[in-house]
Amino acid sequence: MAKSNVNPKVKPLADRVLVEPAPAETKTSGGIIIPDTAKEKPMRGKIIAVGNGKPDEPMTVKVGDTVLYGKYAGTELSIDGNDYLIMKESDIYAII
Repeated sequence: MAKSNVNPKVKPLADRVLVEPAPAETKTSGGIIIPDTAKEKPMRGKIIAVGNGKPDEPMTVKVGDTVLYGKYAGTELSIDGNDYLIMKESDIYAII
């Protein structure tokens, strides 16, 4: 996955956020190389774009935050050759 330095032309609506997932680990701590078929989906990423929130619930994350989210959270999409996830803010567990 290529890292983008430019915000994609996507503006999430309401309480949704656009996340760039962290790259999957390619090597274990012991030095064993993990093949592509055995790599796990990353569960952390960087916030790229944030919606305006709901009238009674302001957004608590901001662009640039690194977050942890559920393994099956969000919808995958590809923009200009880069992979992203769009998800509700409630799918985010923590800011790290």
